[in-house]
Amino acid sequence: MRRHVPLTLLLAPLLVAACTTDPAAPAAGSAAPTTTPSPTAPAVDYTAWQAGRSTPVADKVYPARGTDALDVLHYDLALDWAPATRTLTGTATLRIRPTKDAPALVLDFMPYQVDGVTLDDTTVTGTVAKEKLTVTAPVVADKPVTLVVKYHGKPKTTPMPSHRKDVEDLGLTVTKEGGLWTMQEPFGAFTWYPANDQPSDEALYDIRVTVPAGWSAIASGTPAGQSGTTFTYRSADPVATYLTTLAVGKYQKLTAKGPRGIPLTFWYRKGADDKLLPYLKKSPQYLTWLEKKFGPYPFPSGGVVVVDSASGMESQQMITMGRKIENTKARRDRWGSDLLHEYAHQWFGNSVTPTTWTDLWLNEGWAQYAQDLYTKDTLHLSDASLDRYLRDADTAMRKKLGPPGKPNPKNFAEGNVYLCPEAMLHEIHRKLGDKVFFALARAWVQEQRNTQQDRASFIAFVNKQTGRDFTKLINTWLDSKTTPKTVAVA
Repeated sequence: MRRHVPLTLLLAPLLVAACTTDPAAPAAGSAAPTTTPSPTAPAVDYTAWQAGRSTPVADKVYPARGTDALDVLHYDLALDWAPATRTLTGTATLRIRPTKDAPALVLDFMPYQVDGVTLDDTTVTGTVAKEKLTVTAPVVADKPVTLVVKYHGKPKTTPMPSHRKDVEDLGLTVTKEGGLWTMQEPFGAFTWYPANDQPSDEALYDIRVTVPAGWSAIASGTPAGQSGTTFTYRSADPVATYLTTLAVGKYQKLTAKGPRGIPLTFWYRKGADDKLLPYLKKSPQYLTWLEKKFGPYPFPSGGVVVVDSASGMESQQMITMGRKIENTKARRDRWGSDLLHEYAHQWFGNSVTPTTWTDLWLNEGWAQYAQDLYTKDTLHLSDASLDRYLRDADTAMRKKLGPPGKPNPKNFAEGNVYLCPEAMLHEIHRKLGDKVFFALARAWVQEQRNTQQDRASFIAFVNKQTGRDFTKLINTWLDSKTTPKTVAVA
């Protein structure tokens, strides 16, 4: 998630100092959606998008975003970007399974000019107010519909609810040269397409972006070809809205192969990003290390697009990495470590996604632990140095921000949801040993692939997988206001 390495990891010199002294399953709720259309609906086979079926849950952290009243199965986005006028023109086709009877469909959407709306090929009224698109037409629970929205306008961002030093506004951002990029965690997809902008509603995607000659368009998903200046991407695995990405610019393209021949694509700007190329080229090394720990990479392709940001985001299959780093080798090395963190999220957060933002720790704890274990392995650090570091960092974060299991909506993705659950995982690791712990980690991400999970399901899985009761340990580490002492495990 946005530059997942918390700024509190400026404590990392503790690790460096120590070095000098101590040398394809279906989605959750996977029953096929009904194919029975409403009386006026055309005969559409919605089973084609069955893998995009979710069980949406209202998010208590950011209740103004998203809804549990509908389940988007598939987004088809046809976009056209005009750099000269800074205008985005789009046609969004959404295959939607309503979960409740309702007099209207309501989606998150930035106030673009709406040029036309149809529901099952019938023209309907669509109005945008207070970052919501309301489509006035009755829908019936479990009777899928097709919504088409045509729109145009100039992109605008939305504020980030955080006090991090690398905070930037969320959503589609226009660059000085007329390009685009976006990072949108915990929300912001609605700044470029109508969306159910919450983590529990994952969907399949087809994204086509047309740009002027000499420009490139990059999006999340698997590259599906280029026709003229139209670039196409497809996601056959379900994607949460916050994990989609879009970038447009005068990019150079570099390709590579990851473990088992996984195709990788890197997009960078010549000159501006040259010093980052060695770290992009280390991607196969990063993925090989992660596969040894957590099992096969969960998607058919991967890659990175470098943008004008100070942050980073694990957008699915196409990581969005900010180029704004200090021009020193130490900071570039840290950029590479951050990139491994975002790759780790392809397992933890992307393939297995939190049901609500209450469980952001479930993403960040695992990704941060993977990053620090990689640092420990590559720098040949001692277990004792990592123990000291995590204890000290956990204490500082709880004192400043509170426990990770009860996040403050105003402090999204700050240090406590990284370091504190990482320390908890390290404690579980110590109790289980390497063999059992990494068997647990692999089983978690491989068996829960393409699902949404929460604290209760994680505890149940750990207990079942290990044959021991970790309930008290996990709850204590997630809820305690101070760093827990040793917690017994039955």
